[in-house]
Amino acid sequence: MELRHLRYFVVLTEELHFGRAAERLHMAQPPLSQRIRDLERELGVRLFDRTRHRVRLTEAGALLLEHARPVLESADAAREAMRRIRPGAAGVLRAGVPPDTAPVTLRTLVDTFASMEPSVLIDLNEMTTDEQLARLREGELDVGMIRHPADTVGLESGPVVHRSLGVVLAEEHPAAGAETVRLRRLNGSPLVIFPRLMAPKLYDHMLTVCRDNGFLPGAIRHARNPHFIHGLVLAGRGVHLNEEPSAGLPPGLVWRPVDERSLTWSTSVVWPRAHTADVVATFADAALSGLLAAGHVHPR
Repeated sequence: MELRHLRYFVVLTEELHFGRAAERLHMAQPPLSQRIRDLERELGVRLFDRTRHRVRLTEAGALLLEHARPVLESADAAREAMRRIRPGAAGVLRAGVPPDTAPVTLRTLVDTFASMEPSVLIDLNEMTTDEQLARLREGELDVGMIRHPADTVGLESGPVVHRSLGVVLAEEHPAAGAETVRLRRLNGSPLVIFPRLMAPKLYDHMLTVCRDNGFLPGAIRHARNPHFIHGLVLAGRGVHLNEEPSAGLPPGLVWRPVDERSLTWSTSVVWPRAHTADVVATFADAALSGLLAAGHVHPR
């Protein structure tokens, strides 16, 4: 039995709804259901009665809840005690960055940080925005680089910088010949976009901006691997909103700016409020230098 399984169990007892519990835990509903089934299988009891319309705690579940809460409270107290230790004091700073962070950003970040904190190693972890937020709140990361809009309640944030997005199109797309593409010219085209679980607030923001500017996708296809994304666009299966590629595109694809300035990668460094050590500020400054080197700008 793992602590995270007990935490999933307790959140579900509070919500009595798998969808709401999964949202609180920053995870999809099917994995949550599977973890609860695993816990029931391990304990040999049924913890919840489930119907199509309701979820109810069983007698065995109520008994487990009495034991689970003190265990989690003790674990949280221990974690909070560890949070008071200066990040980087053990020689390692645990940091998260988005999966598609530009190489120049990482190089600048690492080089700048190393020159200022040579005795501290950055443990860089490739994570989505919501994965980082969850790990920061669980005390499993010291600092993160996330995309906005995002739920940063309880976290401190450095400056938010922006990089304008454009659209990746197949050369034969009717809008490919324009110098700047009006979003309404994409109306009806399928949209290839990252899965919503990666950054729900950003995902919703992008679709709202598209809708408000006359671009209603004919279909939405989810992808996160650049090769797969480019393959879909090249095959005529959609268009893709992203920053201008630094390494060029495969033959048959073009990138064009769009006419809506609110479509940006808006990025900042965030950290728990308990982490006020100089090493965190150094990381934030190094990350900002890396983002600016990759073409992000401060808001005007």
